[in-house]
Amino acid sequence: MVDRLDEAFQFYQTAIQLRSQRQEVLAANIANADTPGYKARDVDFSAALREAVGTAETPRLPDTRLSLTSPRHIPAASSGTGPAPLLYRQPAQPSLDGNTVEMDVERVNFADNTARYQASLTLVSSRIKTMLNALQQ
Repeated sequence: MVDRLDEAFQFYQTAIQLRSQRQEVLAANIANADTPGYKARDVDFSAALREAVGTAETPRLPDTRLSLTSPRHIPAASSGTGPAPLLYRQPAQPSLDGNTVEMDVERVNFADNTARYQASLTLVSSRIKTMLNALQQ
């Protein structure tokens, strides 16, 4: 039963984690807007999500768990998903000091990612409430 619930929310968990990671990257870009030589970074959310859920052209590696043959062995497990790769953003108008952060672009991306993050949380909350209502009846 718990496995089915975990499978049902796995996509949303992955999407929220990727949105959170992207939010941190965008915040770092904004914080370093005046740092000479700083290169703006971003996450390709769509590609990272496709890779994380295994629908990319190259399938993601399965989760791995090691078998323990002795009680003294250290248990270990590995998840097929990791942090999304960071890409460099190409500026429309480069600055003289080498900084590629464009505040207008960063603010728009930050606001858009915030709204999508909040929408994902609202959707998960709604699904949980629906399941709770079904269990109570």
